[in-house]
Amino acid sequence: MTARATSAGVGTAAGAARAARPLHVLVVDDSAVVRQTLSALFALEGIEATVAADPYIAMEKMSRQRPDVIVLDLELPRMHGLDFLARIMEEDPIPVVICSALTGGGTDTAMRALEQGALAVVTKPKLNIREFLHESAVLFVDAVRGAAQARVGKRRPTASPRLTADAVLPPRPGPAAGVPADRIVAIGASTGGTEALASLLQAMPHDGPGIVVVQHMPEGFTAAFAARLHGLCRMEVKEAVGGDRVRPGLALIAPGNRHALVRRRGDAYEIELSEGPLVSRHRPSVDVLFRSAAQAAGAGAIGVLMTGMGDDGARGLLEMKEAGAATLAQDEASCVVFGMPREAIARGAVDEVLPLDRLPAAILKRASRAAAAPGGGA
Repeated sequence: MTARATSAGVGTAAGAARAARPLHVLVVDDSAVVRQTLSALFALEGIEATVAADPYIAMEKMSRQRPDVIVLDLELPRMHGLDFLARIMEEDPIPVVICSALTGGGTDTAMRALEQGALAVVTKPKLNIREFLHESAVLFVDAVRGAAQARVGKRRPTASPRLTADAVLPPRPGPAAGVPADRIVAIGASTGGTEALASLLQAMPHDGPGIVVVQHMPEGFTAAFAARLHGLCRMEVKEAVGGDRVRPGLALIAPGNRHALVRRRGDAYEIELSEGPLVSRHRPSVDVLFRSAAQAAGAGAIGVLMTGMGDDGARGLLEMKEAGAATLAQDEASCVVFGMPREAIARGAVDEVLPLDRLPAAILKRASRAAAAPGGGA
């Protein structure tokens, strides 16, 4: 999943009122199949849904009942989805989840939607839409529930098996001896992460420590995200491929629908990609990345858990801490959704909780301190 960090808060009174009634979602899509299927899926989860075939119908319905979340297609009749999104964010910000076919230029359009305030993007295929939506019910419901918890401001869970990292990477005692001198940073984020990561990575120097990022995103979307970050940052940023070396000056973004693991290869760290099962309902999973970093690097790693719904990464961050790694978490005030950091803090997995703008300096300080230690390794 993905999101836009903002400064506005949701009042406790409004939150209590929302908790006392069913979640209300407005589905804006010109496909009758999508409208009908999503309405039925949400109904099964106790979520009320109204539908609209275009933004003008949506605005008329919004005037009668303000939704908690809007599920929005981008290619719409009478008004493009981006224009409608901009209007929502300027006049009365409401959490928005994009549900669109990311083909051709669609990925760039979805990136623009995130920049304009959308909280998450869920892809849909051109064909077999009904079957796809049923298979992705957990994904849609989680995206909507996460968006409903988010803080948005003006711009100038379902029952399913929950696997742990054991499904991809079995636990084993401690990291191997003789950890390489170069320190690595493992970062996990979800709802709110796209803009939070952009802020963090832009503050890193060109020769900053090697970074591996898991941001919950659809397949095919992470490459565009990495390209966008590469244009903004002093560090090189790219979508990870198997065999990539984790090295200073490079940030690697785990590709959508693949787990990213850090492996020791002689005196270096490399990326291994896996098509294993969903872990904590995600692929890539932060827990998988963090466990692999704990095993491969131990005290030679720094773990950072950022904004996001759920608990993916909490268990893995504790494993990193127990292996000697430094562990950081983004604070509640700067998170769009505080779920993932909160879970890690509750488990005792976090050394320090910091606002977003202080995370880059904290990472660099710990990387420098570790590198200066006798022997330069763990």
